[in-house]
Amino acid sequence: MPSMPEPRRAVVIEDDPDIRGLLVRILVKQGFEVTQAEAGLPGVEEVRRAKPDLITLDLNLPDLDGLEVCKLLREFSDAFIVMLTARADELDKLTGLDNGADDYISKPFSPRELQSRINALFRRRQPSIADTAVASELERATEVQQSLLPQEDLRVDGYDVAGDFRPSRSVGGDFYDWYRTPEGLHLTFADAMGKGMGAALIAATVRAVMRSTGQRQDLDAAFASASKTIAADLDSSNSFVTLFHARLDAASGVVSYVDAGHGLALHVTAEGSAHRLPSGGPPVGAWAGSAWPQSAVGLAPGDSLVVVSDGVLDVFDSVEKFTEAVLAAAHGQGSAQSASDAIMALAPAETAEDDVTVVVVRRLPEPAMV
Repeated sequence: MPSMPEPRRAVVIEDDPDIRGLLVRILVKQGFEVTQAEAGLPGVEEVRRAKPDLITLDLNLPDLDGLEVCKLLREFSDAFIVMLTARADELDKLTGLDNGADDYISKPFSPRELQSRINALFRRRQPSIADTAVASELERATEVQQSLLPQEDLRVDGYDVAGDFRPSRSVGGDFYDWYRTPEGLHLTFADAMGKGMGAALIAATVRAVMRSTGQRQDLDAAFASASKTIAADLDSSNSFVTLFHARLDAASGVVSYVDAGHGLALHVTAEGSAHRLPSGGPPVGAWAGSAWPQSAVGLAPGDSLVVVSDGVLDVFDSVEKFTEAVLAAAHGQGSAQSASDAIMALAPAETAEDDVTVVVVRRLPEPAMV
């Protein structure tokens, strides 16, 4: 049988026996397990023992001032504290609530008012069912995204390859995928429009479809076939996907690629220049009947192919500034991983509003002649 949730606990610190009894009855009616104390110091010890969720604290106690008791409690307890006072002139002391109390109420008080104040405090602390559902969905979406990423490092003779992915707070549809081929490697880099589980599931579909075309020799025909399958799935969700799909021939350094609306792949040369590879058409699913031509770029020794998500682009005011920043981060790095780390740092996690994804394929420099 499922375990019952633990009951909420409350401690009443009040010297007047009649008021103390009334407070206990109100709190018991609200489902609290209640213990009580007649003075400040015994109350502190009872709070330390019971570890309550709520404390009602009288301002005028026989041994200590209630404000002093409140300060002592705040040294070890994060329970809600509701302070009670019978003197109107003392309300001014409490309205600032800089003493650690969460709310105050004057005597004589209405039981209904006290109940309302307590309910408001606990609503503030506990997330709503809707908030919990959203958080759960985002957690599952992040798990889906993580499962789409390559699980092992990719090793290709003569090349250094690295990739990084950091989900945003809202979780989008970024992913990258790579795998070895007899000639070199396949690389897919995609961003599904949208957030949450919907975008993550679209990304999962794209990955599966693109992998299914991996054995086809003609990149144009393979991508056209895959895009039709993907677009059919996208129609029902009114979504689209930007895609960069590439094949590397390791011997020659030639990267054949199709860019469907991504436009954020850069060729960074060993000499220190960079140019963006042009997009060959709209995102998959944006317009029916679209076609995407195959293009190619050659990686000379020391060159890198850098592909990033728009989570990096969003940091900059223009594409030109973005290109300059990526070049500065990537050029001269000792490894693909260090280049990837430097590019990821351009979009810090504290400020990034979108997923941030980077892949670097670096052709190793030729060894120096002795």
